[in-house]
Amino acid sequence: MLQRDQRVHRKRDAQPPGRITGRGENGSLARAAAVSIALLTAVCAVSAGSASELSELFDRVDPAVVEIATVSQTIPARGAVQPTRTGGLGSGFLISDDGLIMTAAHVVQLAEDVAVRWVTGDVSPAVIVSSNPGVDVALIRAESVPASVDPVVLADSDRVRVGDQVFVIGAPMSYAHSLSVGHIGARRAPGDVFGGLDPVELLQTDAAINEGNSGGPMFNMDGEVIGVVSHILSKSGGSQGLGFVVTSNVARAEVLDEKPFWSGLEGFRLDGWWAEVFNVPQGSGILIERVVAGSAAAVIGLQPGSYRAEIEGRRLVVGGDVILAVQGIPVGSDRFAAKVREAVDALGDDGLLELKVLRSGTVISLTRPIGELRPPVTVD
Repeated sequence: MLQRDQRVHRKRDAQPPGRITGRGENGSLARAAAVSIALLTAVCAVSAGSASELSELFDRVDPAVVEIATVSQTIPARGAVQPTRTGGLGSGFLISDDGLIMTAAHVVQLAEDVAVRWVTGDVSPAVIVSSNPGVDVALIRAESVPASVDPVVLADSDRVRVGDQVFVIGAPMSYAHSLSVGHIGARRAPGDVFGGLDPVELLQTDAAINEGNSGGPMFNMDGEVIGVVSHILSKSGGSQGLGFVVTSNVARAEVLDEKPFWSGLEGFRLDGWWAEVFNVPQGSGILIERVVAGSAAAVIGLQPGSYRAEIEGRRLVVGGDVILAVQGIPVGSDRFAAKVREAVDALGDDGLLELKVLRSGTVISLTRPIGELRPPVTVD
């Protein structure tokens, strides 16, 4: 776009309109005017071309983007009363012809019922295939896919550069199939922890992201997915230009290349002072706040909390089990999560998963064949 100081000013003795000469001062002005007009025309053409290109990209990939509606149970704020059912909304995107959809773990981790709505208006029930809350990525599978919908492609996010133009499609504030455009503001390397996630690589963007965008795709200008929308940093609660997405390479490695697993629990890490308050007989434990029916946590027998409490400004659901160790690996030990994953991955379907649990002041053991804890659907 031309800046104001690039405008061509005509002198009073300039040639009459419509006449361009190549002689003297007036000729120089004429040439400058011609160059400026050419530049302006080129800029306008590029802008129009970019807008047209983006519209075409949107039309091509938008059908693969879905709304995800969930139903979960929550403990009311007062006393030990029956849980209530609450609805949630997020976004996701189709990555295979057989209904496999990628989204954010926090959208579906605690869901008892999941359904997806396609751009066609069709609604399909879905089941949770895999969920990794540590990196905020999950997979669900829809029972059916409209014939007109094609999956999108996961790109190599290692090729993304700061400054690249990107666009996001999702359902912000329940407004489905909304487009926002921005740029990559930074690459956040492993070790930069945001939003309580494990140390994984994130892409930062100024594309508008709001509630309901979670789990939706961020695309490059080839129409390929380079990330899964995770969270924002905001003082207002809405978009302030600091959005974060999990890179497509991390998402692929964590839920496509790994064996499917959905724990279906929500917990709180008890360390130091917290461990003392809850009478944990070791330095660390995981307080189980919620367990979803049918999940691995429910099948192995973990019991959730039943009371809401506020301790030192932290709201918790208390009264449930406290996990002390998994496969003999104590909670709080060095590389706990990585070691547990390695141990679980090494188990065959008949291998026993064992949890050491503190329940009502007594330490007990919970065991179950790992094959019974994995979801009945697979990732091809």
